[in-house]
Amino acid sequence: MIASAAEEPSGTIIGLYVGSPQQRWPGKPPSAIAKQPVDRPMRIDEHGFVDDQQADLTVHGGAEKAIHHYASEHMAVWRDVFPEQAAQFQPGCFGENISTTGLTEDVLCLGDILSLGSAKVQVCQGRQPCWKLNAHTGLDQMAAQFQKTGRTGWYYRVLESGTVEVGDRLELLDRLHPNWTLQRLIEARFDPRLDTGVAAELSGLTVLSQNWREAFEKKRRRGYVENTDRRLKGIP
Repeated sequence: MIASAAEEPSGTIIGLYVGSPQQRWPGKPPSAIAKQPVDRPMRIDEHGFVDDQQADLTVHGGAEKAIHHYASEHMAVWRDVFPEQAAQFQPGCFGENISTTGLTEDVLCLGDILSLGSAKVQVCQGRQPCWKLNAHTGLDQMAAQFQKTGRTGWYYRVLESGTVEVGDRLELLDRLHPNWTLQRLIEARFDPRLDTGVAAELSGLTVLSQNWREAFEKKRRRGYVENTDRRLKGIP
């Protein structure tokens, strides 16, 4: 149950976005990161927006990455960090499916269940940025900055299918892990010196997506060092 009204965050949808795989970069695999805004109601099933596509289902999409949500509030931060490229930082620019006002990583928690139009969704992990974010924005440090700041956005799994459109509200229905804000969870995921006890706790939270649970299971091992070069820089 939700403990108090102060713990009932909500947000307003200002943009919905879908895309299809495109060959964007010579010698690199295709990507669907360049999503386009839609101004009609969108149908949601267990895999997310039915009109959205992913290029590589081994790392994108699926039940535990069904819908990607990014806070519009972060755009002002990125304009300050990269002033010469400020014009590109607009809702939808990071390949998200949903942009909102009112919801950020510090007010939502792992496992939160929300209404999304007539659908019901659950927060199950943050985003692990990759080199495609660098290529898409033209900024070599974009993925690393995403990871460093923790402003990564998050993913939902779909609990109940439905329909959503711009202007709809997201309302918190239930909170399962109030101690694990998304901000804290994302910081833990990318902390190279994470306490092994914390890693053990997170690896055992069944509401967390399987791939993040596996990552925390590895972090339980003393001396474990994660190599992020392939993900962040595209180095084989």
